[in-house]
Amino acid sequence: MEQWMSLIQELGFPIFVSFYLLHRLETKLVAIHDVLVTLKMK
Repeated sequence: MEQWMSLIQELGFPIFVSFYLLHRLETKLVAIHDVLVTLKMK
């Protein structure tokens, strides 16, 4: 049981950070896409 807890602690934090950074990147990419679509319509 202690080995599982250690594994979760070691892997859980990097996975959490990765998902957080991907979410931030996704919102910025959506904003860039919206601006490009707006520019295309002008």
